[in-house]
Amino acid sequence: MSLHKLGLLELHKKFTAGEVTATEIVHAYFLRISQVEPKVKAFVTQTKDSAYQQAEDLDQKLKVWRKTHALTGMPLAVKDNICTDGVPTTCSSQMLRYFVPPYDATVVSRLRSQEYILVGKTNLDEFAMGSSTENSAFGPSRNPWNLHCVPGGSSGGSAAAVAAEECAAALGSDTGGSIRQPAAFCGVVGVKPTYGRVSRYGLIAFASSLDQIGPITRNVLDAAFLLQAIAGHDPMDSTSVDRPVPDYLKALQKRDLKKVRVGVPVEFFTEGLDPEVEQAVRAALGELRQLGAEVKEVRLPRTDAAVAVYYVIATAEASSNLARFDGVKFGFRAKETKDLLELYMKTRQEGFGPEVKRRIMLGTYVLSAGYYDAYYGKAQAVRTLVCQDFDAAFKEVDLIVTPATPTPAFKLGEKCEDPLQMYLSDIFTISVNLAGLPAIALPCGFSKAGLPIGLQLIGRAFEEDLMLRAAHAYEQSTAWHGQRPSIR
Repeated sequence: MSLHKLGLLELHKKFTAGEVTATEIVHAYFLRISQVEPKVKAFVTQTKDSAYQQAEDLDQKLKVWRKTHALTGMPLAVKDNICTDGVPTTCSSQMLRYFVPPYDATVVSRLRSQEYILVGKTNLDEFAMGSSTENSAFGPSRNPWNLHCVPGGSSGGSAAAVAAEECAAALGSDTGGSIRQPAAFCGVVGVKPTYGRVSRYGLIAFASSLDQIGPITRNVLDAAFLLQAIAGHDPMDSTSVDRPVPDYLKALQKRDLKKVRVGVPVEFFTEGLDPEVEQAVRAALGELRQLGAEVKEVRLPRTDAAVAVYYVIATAEASSNLARFDGVKFGFRAKETKDLLELYMKTRQEGFGPEVKRRIMLGTYVLSAGYYDAYYGKAQAVRTLVCQDFDAAFKEVDLIVTPATPTPAFKLGEKCEDPLQMYLSDIFTISVNLAGLPAIALPCGFSKAGLPIGLQLIGRAFEEDLMLRAAHAYEQSTAWHGQRPSIR
């Protein structure tokens, strides 16, 4: 079997056993990238030269003493809003087109300490604002299952790269579903950890109370493996929580789901849900019953308010976070301006794309004098009610299962002229970020058009181990995760 077809853990075992070299791994992946990247367009930056150099150095070192870490020699991709020392981090924006960070994000430094190999930085919606990767200043990525469809967003490049076998796994970021929605669209696994479980230091902020970094992989086993490597307290991040990280791989060893109570929120199975998606999710619930889980209905009554709450809070925080991009300190600077005010205005006009400007304007409006209490204050109050809904549900059940997205992947350009329809692509994922809970998306079927359908499992805060265990048990009892796209 070609090396690029192996999962992360499989590849790790082969490398640790000395069956393959780091150089052979890197060569296999860059050969694959050369074959499919012109069609998929998952990467903003490829790091071929440094990857080969890293691999050669590793192989030389291991000749002397073969001691490896969990991710030694593993070819990973990183979403291009996560800082990488010496490698451009653009956020897929003209504003940061030439920005090269002088430091690593904490998640990257943890991967680097385990001697991973960076193959490139992946495409995204500009500043992570979007659901299709069509808002990238460098053009859209494409879904490997159908090159005329979007891969989802904002972590569309990471999901497409994993699905197209251009890397063994990737990191993404999730503000309102930006890991889980593209994972569902591309037929891979995406994990949004509990808020505070993984450090946000070095993640270029969109909405600070919602953003979270997580893994995108080919299967749940690999997701647990990569999450283990990046999770844990970080004193550099004031929102990072200091509590023990469970052994996620050990948690997966129990295959049945006896005594696990699974809740199905009735509010998620309403008008607007594609019949093929509902059918696949209902079948997945049947499979969970076969595995021993007790499945029952629960209520999340404020679900219908989640999108509105999210777009008030997220845009308000984006307006604040993006104020630093003014053409003075770093990033893009407009030329030929007569004074400081014109410098600010022209820099932001030329550096930001339409969607980023839209969200900054919305955020500035809801934070403005006379509107703060009516919009932002009210949204925070309803956010508390959303959290209370989940608290009440989790008194009855251990996990909540929903569709990951209301439809399979849509066509490129289909929703560009209707921002509201685009925003509704994340309707099933947004409330999880508002509540700060962990969630995972994984394949549970295919549409008649051959596009993947995603299942979402939501856990209690900091109970990623049970969530991963249930997802792994379902995955092992079905064959969906083993299917791969044929890119033509």
